[in-house]
Amino acid sequence: MLINIIDDQKKLKINKKLIEKQIKEILKAEKVKTDEVIVHFVDKKAIKKLHKQFFNDPSETDCITLPIDKPTDKQTIYHILGETFICTDVAYQNAKIYKTSVVYEITLYVIHTILHLIGYDDIKEKDVKVMREKEMYYLTLLKNKGIFTK
Repeated sequence: MLINIIDDQKKLKINKKLIEKQIKEILKAEKVKTDEVIVHFVDKKAIKKLHKQFFNDPSETDCITLPIDKPTDKQTIYHILGETFICTDVAYQNAKIYKTSVVYEITLYVIHTILHLIGYDDIKEKDVKVMREKEMYYLTLLKNKGIFTK
């Protein structure tokens, strides 16, 4: 499986090997098989542009998820689960607001976007509850496996 990490920002040094391990661990736990996942790390300007392009909303956001092939699609020759965009500028802002670390915020966004790619949603209240529970589960799992440090 290819975890294609594209670093298009300058604010934060991205530990690509760690992110790759995190994604593979989540997909393994969720029993999802794919050939590729694409993760972009971008700045505030880029995330605002993407948010406007895909959601007609020019505001900044922490992350954007664009599913490509459904986890259950078996007919594709090469399965791409999807593409995600994570904003490091927003991670810095949220770390200050929520009194967490930037690493924590980035890890949370990685988990959140992968959960979206495999079908979890957070529009309805009951779905938000499930999403938050899954996020906390994977934050703990990754920490226990030594592939996340707060």
